[in-house]
Amino acid sequence: MNKEEFLNEVEKLGIKLDEEKLSKLDKFYNLLISWNEKINLTTITKKEDCFLKHFYDSLTLIKEIDLTKPLKVLDVGTGAGFPGIVLKIVFPNLKITLLDSLNKRINYLNEIIKELDLHDIETKCLRVEDYARETKEEYDLVVARAVAHLGILVETTMPLLKINSYLIAMKSNINEEIKESNKILKDINAKIININTFTLPIENSTRTLVKIQKQDKTPTKYPRSYGKIKKEYHKQ
Repeated sequence: MNKEEFLNEVEKLGIKLDEEKLSKLDKFYNLLISWNEKINLTTITKKEDCFLKHFYDSLTLIKEIDLTKPLKVLDVGTGAGFPGIVLKIVFPNLKITLLDSLNKRINYLNEIIKELDLHDIETKCLRVEDYARETKEEYDLVVARAVAHLGILVETTMPLLKINSYLIAMKSNINEEIKESNKILKDINAKIININTFTLPIENSTRTLVKIQKQDKTPTKYPRSYGKIKKEYHKQ
């Protein structure tokens, strides 16, 4: 995906990018590739692929939620900063927390935030279930891109959301995970609102956005330890 194709495709999503935002995306790409030589961040290094599979893919979140609103957003397992850094560049109105359990990635993310002069964005070096024990009903939106089983995501992130707010899981193929997550959805007072499956332009790989609403307070016994949750889903 070259620059012109990128601009055309994001415009189809209802997003118009000015020169400042495009410049920051370019700078983000260059910083990502530089840091990728020091720590393992991504196997996608060609610029055209990065703009399609990381930048455009991150922005498809707008298919399910209005990102122009002043939302407080948590990006779980952000890794190299997807979708969180891209969302912050394109939608500076968002207040974003980037959550990752590896300190070396947090150091990288803090450098990206500094170099791109981003504001109202912070990092947390914690596992999501540990963060959820100390932070309750704080976020309007939780996003997780290619992170963990859907059932694990539901259990560990629901305590972090305000009632009637959303978790959006960004996945590829998801059918089996949805079936395996029905019980935890019921137990934890959450409901799948929409499943949006589409293909990326140019290469036509499948993507799915699963939009889940927190409908009531999360029972206090959740989240369990990560080891116990993983064990449960490995049995299925």
